[in-house]
Amino acid sequence: MRVLVTGGTRGIGRACVEYFARQGDRVAFLYHNRADLAEQISRNTGAMGIRADIEKAEDAKRATDAALLALGGIDVLINNAGISQIKLFTELTDEDWSHMLNTNLSGAFYVTREALKPMISQKSGRVIFIGSMWGKVGASCEVHYSAAKSGLRGMTMALAKELGLSGITVNCIEPGVILTDMNRELSEDTLRELKEETPVGRLGTPEDVASLAVFLASKEAGFITGQVIGVDGGFAI
Repeated sequence: MRVLVTGGTRGIGRACVEYFARQGDRVAFLYHNRADLAEQISRNTGAMGIRADIEKAEDAKRATDAALLALGGIDVLINNAGISQIKLFTELTDEDWSHMLNTNLSGAFYVTREALKPMISQKSGRVIFIGSMWGKVGASCEVHYSAAKSGLRGMTMALAKELGLSGITVNCIEPGVILTDMNRELSEDTLRELKEETPVGRLGTPEDVASLAVFLASKEAGFITGQVIGVDGGFAI
């Protein structure tokens, strides 16, 4: 398979790059910063890193086109790139709101729009959005993040209906509290409380999410579309 992963240098995105590369797929990944990490991942996996600011439609198109050219097409798109911010709603600025939605929602739209063109032509493909359980239940002091991730739910279901007859499935994975760089900034007390609130009694790993992405990209998952699947240890029940 030919796989494109956005936000591929850290956390869930990196785990996806490594999983797909390990099973012999051709992989490209987009990244915004940390060229050093991108080079390291490329050396270790053989995947191709492409620098891009997916907030900007023209840059998202350029990068996706570069991946299409390098891979000879795209069979699987993992929309993982995203940012987070903890801030009171009343203190959010216009810039905070725009930056969050442009990265987490519009960026996914821009990349998907380009990646779908060859998928529709070949009558096959997999689109997987990485959302968040906060898009389902909402998070205090993360209203803009929750709103953007909730938008991915709607995009998933609408696209699944639109693209089914083109042989393309569209699904969304909603991780819970995952031990990534984003969440390691939380205090030990906060992480312990979140662990205690998780029914399975542990926090998640990037590999927990990546393994589901690999399954949803497989032939065995061909009858699964329009689904929003939680990988949250039962937190959002």
